[in-house]
Amino acid sequence: MAEARLKQERAVKTRQTIISAAAEVFDECGYHGASMREIMKRAGVTLGAVYFHFPNKEALAIAVMNSQPETIMPKLASEGLQRLVDLTLVWSHQLQVDKILRAGVRLAVEQTGFGLHDPESYEEWRQIMEDCLHEAQDRGELRDFVDGRKVAEFVVGACTGMQLYSDLVARRKDLPRRTVNMWELLIPSIATELGRSSVKVSLRRATALTR
Repeated sequence: MAEARLKQERAVKTRQTIISAAAEVFDECGYHGASMREIMKRAGVTLGAVYFHFPNKEALAIAVMNSQPETIMPKLASEGLQRLVDLTLVWSHQLQVDKILRAGVRLAVEQTGFGLHDPESYEEWRQIMEDCLHEAQDRGELRDFVDGRKVAEFVVGACTGMQLYSDLVARRKDLPRRTVNMWELLIPSIATELGRSSVKVSLRRATALTR
């Protein structure tokens, strides 16, 4: 029993090592420029180990895309509307420093160029954000007319476009500021007085959350 558990733990660790190495290569080279052999070298495993966990490069790319929330959610401790705001503030910083998040975002945006049409990574973010908004509604932080799904879909779309714009003009260095600006525009239209008074949005908070 113990031996089986150890074997499973090693398999999980190896899989994560491969995902991390793949993210590094996808981030540097894009999908078309990445090779399974280069990913194997970066991971320090055999090619057989790579193919044991991932049958092809497409499966590996999907795994990297779907790993995005794992780079952000463990850093959050807030609830409701503040949790949603904090999620995007951490995202705006981590996108500059976290290779898995950065590669996941790149692959999700570029996927139609290599024959994929997989909305799962976007839909997962939408669901996470919608859950935050439902909690915010229960806490009295949102106006009665606010539709959590619509707001979540808007924020996912806004963040997708915002990071592309920021990458082109500033290599994403101004992404935290742009994220703060988005919430300064959005919160007055969706939040109650309680929500507006309790939610904190600032560059200082973005920095503090990622220390």
